[in-house]
This record gives sequence, C-alpha cells and structure tokens, in this order.
Amino acid sequence: MNLAAIHEDDAADRRHVPVMVEAVCGLLSAHGPLAFVDVTVGTGGHAEAMLRATGARMLGLDRDGAALAVARERLAQFGDRVVLERADFGEVAAVMKQHGFDGADAMLADLGMSSYALDDPQRGFSFRLDGPLDMRMDNRQAIRAQDIVNEESADELARIIYAYGEERASRRIARMIVEARRRRPIETTGELRAIVERALGAHRRGGAHPATRTFQALRIAVNHEMESLAALLRDGPAMLNPGGRMLVISYHSLEDRPVKERFRELVRAGGYTAIARKVIKPSSSETSRNSRARSAKVRCIERSAP
Repeated sequence: MNLAAIHEDDAADRRHVPVMVEAVCGLLSAHGPLAFVDVTVGTGGHAEAMLRATGARMLGLDRDGAALAVARERLAQFGDRVVLERADFGEVAAVMKQHGFDGADAMLADLGMSSYALDDPQRGFSFRLDGPLDMRMDNRQAIRAQDIVNEESADELARIIYAYGEERASRRIARMIVEARRRRPIETTGELRAIVERALGAHRRGGAHPATRTFQALRIAVNHEMESLAALLRDGPAMLNPGGRMLVISYHSLEDRPVKERFRELVRAGGYTAIARKVIKPSSSETSRNSRARSAKVRCIERSAP
C-alpha cells in the first residue's frame, strides 16, 4: 500500500483501536510520569491517551513505517513533547540513549497485531484477505513469509509452525506445503490458506480457523518477534527510573509466558514490585465492542525507589 499521502478525511479510518486504554493509562500515569516510552506506538492510540492524561515527554518506537506516519500526524498536536523513531522494540535501550531519555517513568509494550496492518491485504498478515504472502512489519527487511514457505525444508517449516504456532499438526502442514510448492511457488495468503485447509479440514472445533496458528507462526518467524521480546524484557526494566512502571499487553501464551516469568524473576530478585497480583483482562463490555481485545492480558511492574 502506498502511503506517500495520507488524507485527513480518512486518517481516522487508518487508526488501530487501542486495547484497555483506560486501565493502561491509569496504571502508567499513577505517579505523574515525566518520561513515557511507548515501544510499540503503532498509529498512536495509547500514546495520544497518555499524552492527554499527563504532561510527559514521549518517545515512540515502531518498525512499521506506514503506521508511524499515521502516528506522526495524530500526535503532531503535542509538538515537541513527542519524538518518534522507526526501530524495533528490542532496541529500546539504544534508542532511548540516542534521544536523551536517560530513564523512563512509564514504559508500554502492546504486543498485539495492529488492525491497521492486519486489515491491509497487501501486507499479507491475514488468511481472511487474499494478498501477497509478505508479513513483514518492517518492509526494509529482505525476508518475507513467501521466502520461508518456498525455501525452508519440511523439517524447518514444521519446527516454525510448532514452536511459534503451537500447532500439533505442524508436520502434516509442512509436508503439504512442500508438495504444493513443487508444482509452483506459493505466493499468496489465499494459496497458503487453501493448503492448510486441505491438511486440516476447513473447520475446527472452538471456532478458530485452521490456518490461524500457521499464519501466526510465520509472522513471528518473519519478524523475529520472540527475539525482540527477549531483548525488551532483558533491557527494558533496567531503563525504568525509580518508581517507574513497565506495562506489557500480550495476546497469546508464547508472549505472555516469558513476560510473566521475567516479571516474577525481577520481583523475586528484589528492586521491582508487581502491580496487581493477578493478570488484568479486558471487561466484557470492551470485548463485545472490540473482538480483538478478547485475548489481551496486562502485566505491570514498578521499579522500587532506592
């Protein structure tokens, strides 16, 4: 999709609806933060709410240049309080230092897929929309989902689909992908969806489409999401100021598990406190309005004062 020009009259339609925005802002603005870092700023939904609720300066990171362009327009009203950088959230420590943020009073990571990208068929993230099999969050990188699907061995495809999609039928899907690509390259989301449906059947119990896990796995592999999350969880807490809070919104067990384990590790070691004893989930009223909020889980820690 060409975003060289974004018209004001349709900019609102390009914005992702932020999940649990009141709860997130309430937790992160509790101590009147002066420095706020949104490591997944996207189109700026959470960022706008935080900037309205506080007088903080904000540093926003995102790999998606198209989403960042929308955020830049949306947040222009806050002037020099906002700095935006196209970068992976695993690079948060280096980007903060680059822009003179010595520490953060509030840090947010929303690990969910933006509906802005998911609903664009040219990005290739969704099996529901036919388009190029791409899945890159940052179109500057070389490797696409198409490259993985057509070039990796059956064993490696099975490993990716099992490890990142928790798909029990990963070997069957991988074999059928290899068989299909012998006839011709697999180039579209529709082609891959059809292959997975042939492998598993068109329907599954519980309502999830059979291609859901395979598409998730490929997206994670293309974008090195787990490696980026590991770097964020390693470096992010150390970048908090005393009293500063780090909040992570996760959407599936592969994300939530390392967040929960890392936060517990930090609390046990001392110097950090868990905010809320149990994971925080969206209200039923929010999930009825925004189905993509259904699986959201919020975890938050605070760095102790010296």
